[in-house]
Amino acid sequence: MDRIKAFLSEEDGVGVVEVILILVVLIGLVLIFKSQLTSLVGTIFEKITSQSGSI
Repeated sequence: MDRIKAFLSEEDGVGVVEVILILVVLIGLVLIFKSQLTSLVGTIFEKITSQSGSI
């Protein structure tokens, strides 16, 4: 009976599950906002490129 209680109270795998859930949420957000992120990054690189010539 003590072995069952010890097994149920063990929380070593909880950190791994939390990291996996965070990654799933981040990947989901990237997939949802993919077009907006692509547009934003493109605009930023265009601005960097156009303003780097003035330096």
